[in-house]
Amino acid sequence: MRLRNIAIAAAALLWSFPVAAQNFQISHSAAAGNPKDAASLKFAELVAERTNGRIKVDVGTSSQFGDDAESVTNIRLGTIAFSANAQGATSSVVPEINLLGLPFLFQDLKQAETVMDGPVGDKIAAAAEKQGILILSWWNNGIRQTSNSKKPITAPADLAGMKIRTPPDAMTIDIFEALGASPTPMPFSELYIALQQGVVDGQENPLINIESSKLYEVQPYISMTNHKYESTPFLASKAIFNTLSPEDQKIIRDAAREAGELNRQMVRDQSDKLRADMEARGTKINDVDPAPFIAATQPVYKKWQARYPELVDEIVAASKAVATK
Repeated sequence: MRLRNIAIAAAALLWSFPVAAQNFQISHSAAAGNPKDAASLKFAELVAERTNGRIKVDVGTSSQFGDDAESVTNIRLGTIAFSANAQGATSSVVPEINLLGLPFLFQDLKQAETVMDGPVGDKIAAAAEKQGILILSWWNNGIRQTSNSKKPITAPADLAGMKIRTPPDAMTIDIFEALGASPTPMPFSELYIALQQGVVDGQENPLINIESSKLYEVQPYISMTNHKYESTPFLASKAIFNTLSPEDQKIIRDAAREAGELNRQMVRDQSDKLRADMEARGTKINDVDPAPFIAATQPVYKKWQARYPELVDEIVAASKAVATK
């Protein structure tokens, strides 16, 4: 009886000590106020709230905890827990993710979201897990447009010889080579200064990124090429995630999904109004006939289909199936 009382007292003493708090970091490259930043802050808020402050997540805005490429490496090493990353940077170790950016694959954000939330997204996530990366949710970056400092882009010939900054991903490089431009990969964190100093003539990004990073200040022309969709894969370090209890893993997965819903809604809402805001400030924005751009980028499909024949067929079929509903 005495031993039993001692055991009960010891257990009570153990439970009287607070559980040690865990501090993690989430990195992203976007500016404050960007949907990627807002959703990252929401994720941190939800995790803290649902763990009663036991798990704290610090958000590193504008590459404070490393740019996208560095963050992918750190995720794999387990030196950072989370990243609202970029499709391009993630493709350096998960090349299958490039396929979400096949030229003119998606006509709108809802179509892309539906495909990513289905079997295609699951297959890409499975490929990422083999590399030590968990994709907890598919957030949006948006449909990408082309800006430059020289002239409106109305046909592929207008891009001939033009130095266009791209993310360091093979798909975007292939697209702009097919269009006759000179793609110049560089980190997003270096882009504004490169545009300002004329290191590159232009760049391609969703309007949201052009707005939040004030690229319109050094890019008077924006052409609505709609050439490529870009996801924001929300990444977690498999090594760190596996140290958490099943309960905490569920909290984090749910928070990533719910924050992703905020991100998606913000991207949709802002995409509808940013054009008018930019034009009111004097940015010259023009629409393009997509037909010649689609024709010029057909070799990109052939190249990637040779590498991933089944997955390319599946993602194209899934996109068409969604578009017809």
